[in-house]
Order: sequence, then structure tokens, then C-alpha cells
Amino acid sequence: MYREFYGLEDSPFTLTPDPRFIVFTPSYNEVLASLYYGLENAKGLIVLTGEVGTGKTTALRWILRRLDSSVLAAYVFNPRLSIDEFYHHVTQMLGIKDWNNKAELLTQMGRVLEERHRRGLRTVLIIDEAHELSDYVLEEIRLLLNFESDNAKHLQIVLTGQPELREKLNQANLRQLKQRVALRCKMHELPNVEEVERYITERLLIAGSDQPNIFTPGAIDLIFQCSEGIPRQINNLCDNAMLAGYAAGEQIIGRHTIEDVADNLDLLPRKENVVIHEKPMESVSSPRVLTAEAREELWNNRARLENNSNTNSNSSNPTSNVKQFQSNTQNTNGNNALKHNAFDDLDDEVNLEIEEVGGFY
Repeated sequence: MYREFYGLEDSPFTLTPDPRFIVFTPSYNEVLASLYYGLENAKGLIVLTGEVGTGKTTALRWILRRLDSSVLAAYVFNPRLSIDEFYHHVTQMLGIKDWNNKAELLTQMGRVLEERHRRGLRTVLIIDEAHELSDYVLEEIRLLLNFESDNAKHLQIVLTGQPELREKLNQANLRQLKQRVALRCKMHELPNVEEVERYITERLLIAGSDQPNIFTPGAIDLIFQCSEGIPRQINNLCDNAMLAGYAAGEQIIGRHTIEDVADNLDLLPRKENVVIHEKPMESVSSPRVLTAEAREELWNNRARLENNSNTNSNSSNPTSNVKQFQSNTQNTNGNNALKHNAFDDLDDEVNLEIEEVGGFY
């Protein structure tokens, strides 16, 4: 409704996990790089946790869309399944048919996984909302990890869920599964006002805005306080604020509009916790798992983030980094084509806060 009024080609703040609108903040890029690292190096079991609305499903869909053609992925988004339903769901997505009981199913699955591994192909099982899995299904997942050879896992499994997933894995009856976790990643909220401003600005640019400074610094400051840095809450506040701005004929959205919207959504923080900033904000050989373009995209964004941290103090234009991001990801000039993608050597060089359990290097 408000897209034409604000000069947009698309809706920038929908609540759906659209990977087109992913914003490569430092913490988000770290999670994507961690997932890539775990899948590329066949770690086996990877656990990704994060608070509600931090973008876990969006990250999974970004990975799924950029998997190499040699990777066969099964994605389970509804974990409230019995053991039989779980196996039926997984085998359908893996193309395993004609089985009558669990013994036949596991035999066929073992043959398929072994054959794919022998041909240098990867098989990945991704389970979203894994904190809702029953203990019985989690035990079956542990047993699936036994599809392995002497030196490699034939099946990679990614469990994604809310912080309750970590608590569930700490249960005494699931200690065997916990010991199988090779890599843990955590999705963080946006930590400060500067990253919230960048998040909002980049999504407006991706949606086609020529003037991404629709929200005043005071409005962005209040959005950060009301949303607590959670992207889904930011999207909800911005979407409703732009609708209210359109109804009022306001091209620029100020703090008062955010106050009204936050109050309507029951997101307004307690008055004693609200801080009004008077000063303006500062500007801010093995088979591959991902396609070459996706690996280059990750590496370019990591290099861009490092470059931004070195030059941020000299920057006077808050959207210059955003436009540089867009031009870098769309650049197909032969001079910029990487003959050797530095991100491919991530194994020992990537600077990530990765919590690894088990495994020898």
C-alpha cells in the first residue's frame, strides 16, 4: 500500500524469512560462515540456536538456495512428528521409496548414503524448530549419525532452534546426542543502534529506495529500544510505521510515529528504560557445499565488514557502505573474478567464535 508513496519496488519489512533481504551484519555473517564451515568440512552434527525472530530460518534458506548441485538436502520445518512420520518425511525428500518397515528403510538409506559418499556427493538433513522435537526423535537422529565410514560422516545434520534446544540437549537421557555435537553457532540480536540503522537502511535499498533515510535518528533509536535488536520486531515496527506515515502523508518518519506504533503493538519499553539521544548517530579438493558465487558472496561480505571497521571513523555518509555492498555483490567484472576464493581456505583461518565439541584435526 505504501510502496509507491515511498518510492519502493518491494515491501522491505515483511515478516516472512525472505533470504533476498538478508543483511550481512558482523554477527549474521559469522553465523553463515560457521554453517558453511561445518557443512564444507563434514562435521556431522551442527546446532544453531537463537532467540525468537533473530533470523535463523532466513539463514537456513540462504544456505539452501546456495547449495552446490552435488548436495542433496532434506529440510524439515515441522518437527512435531512421530518417529514413523519423521522417517517417512525424510525418505520422501531423499528419494528413498519401496520400504515396508524400519529395517528396510535403514538398509536402503545406508546404501544411498554410502553410494553418494563414494561418488563425492554430500547429503544434508536440516531440521528447523528442533527444540520441539521429542526425545524419541532426537534419539533416532543420533542413530542416523552412525551412517559413517572410518574417516567421514555420510550424513550431515543441522539442528536449529530456540535457546530451549540447548537446555534439551543438556538432559541426562540425551547426553549421547550432546557428545555428537561437533559445532555450535548462536544467532545474536543486533547489539546497538548503529547496526539497527544499517539493517533498516539496507533493507530499504534492497527494496528499491533511492532515499533510504526515511527514519529519523530519533526514530531508529526508539526502534532499537522497543525491538531489543530482534530483526522480526524491527520489521514489524518499521512496516507499521511506514503504513502510519503513508496514512498521515509523512515522507519522513519521526520518533512520535514509532511511539504510537510501538504502543499499539505492546512493544513500548517502560519509561524509566527509555533513553533519548539528542546527538545524531554516527555512521557505520573435496566437493564444495555452496556454489562458487555463494562462497564469493560470503567472502566479499566478510572482507567488507573488516574494511568497514577500519574506515568507519572516517566515514561521513551513513549509506555509503550500503551502496558499496550492493555494487560488490552485483559486480561481474572480469577484473574482480577470483581465481582462488580465499573463503575456500576457511578451515583454519576464519576468525569465528565457534564452539566445537569432539573431533580431531
